[in-house]
Amino acid sequence: MTNGQSDALLNYENEMILSKQKGEKFSYVVPDVNISIENPIAVVDKNVEQHATRKVAEAFVQYLYTPEVQREFAKIGFRPVDTTIAKELSSNFPQIKTLLKAEDLGGWKSIGQKFFSEGAIFEKIQAQKLLT
Repeated sequence: MTNGQSDALLNYENEMILSKQKGEKFSYVVPDVNISIENPIAVVDKNVEQHATRKVAEAFVQYLYTPEVQREFAKIGFRPVDTTIAKELSSNFPQIKTLLKAEDLGGWKSIGQKFFSEGAIFEKIQAQKLLT
């Protein structure tokens, strides 16, 4: 963020929070309309079967959604997915009027095509930058 190559940066909220915690000085805006980007986790069948670790892997996945862990994730900038913890820690995060999910916008494939594929919106913005 501080390498001086851009006038603006589109980034993840948790990255901005972590940078502030590290003492970096900058301002940022969280738009009133935003999209939730969830970080998925999966138990990999092939691996847990090979190593006989299914119970441990499934327990770990469940543990990540406990209030204790949700609070720890919030400390490093991740919004809790547990609604009770999200309400409890709501003052730690900027308010968002409308929080959409990828499915609300046609899914990630559709978002990728509209914004990030060849000739899409992001590329057009980059082309404009080169013209100025």
